[in-house]
Amino acid sequence: MVASEAQIREWLTQVTDPEIPVLTIEDLGILRDVRHGKDGVTVTITPTYSGCPAMMAIRMEIVRALREQGVERVRVEEVLSPAWTTDWLSQDGRAKLLAYGIAPPAGKAQRKSALFGEPDTVACPQCGSERTSRTSEFGSTACKAMYRCEDCLEPFDYFKCI
Repeated sequence: MVASEAQIREWLTQVTDPEIPVLTIEDLGILRDVRHGKDGVTVTITPTYSGCPAMMAIRMEIVRALREQGVERVRVEEVLSPAWTTDWLSQDGRAKLLAYGIAPPAGKAQRKSALFGEPDTVACPQCGSERTSRTSEFGSTACKAMYRCEDCLEPFDYFKCI
């Protein structure tokens, strides 16, 4: 089957992050490149961090999604450079996180306050209050931290700036 790179990218919008299923690999910004050549389709992805346990599942889902469309020869490559940052999250992805109850990253990944251990100002995804406090540096996954809203008292995950 011969499909355009644009069509292949469209098919890949079905592939979601197994840890945060409302986000596609495009929303996350980990889908780096799609090439269609004589040896088949090559999809290039970048993990959110080295050793991310979701990458194997994402690889398998990419292959499955393309094979369902009749693409038989699929190769998935991982590239580590440049390293992924939360700056690569799409605006749509940030909105999906918020609607899902996860506070999206606050600010840019390239900020000096991170060097001094200063916590981000994180708005509660439930009520919008910025009166929140970090309860744990690690949440349900390594890329998230646990926070608590001081106004509505709800706990929530925060997708850390990386």
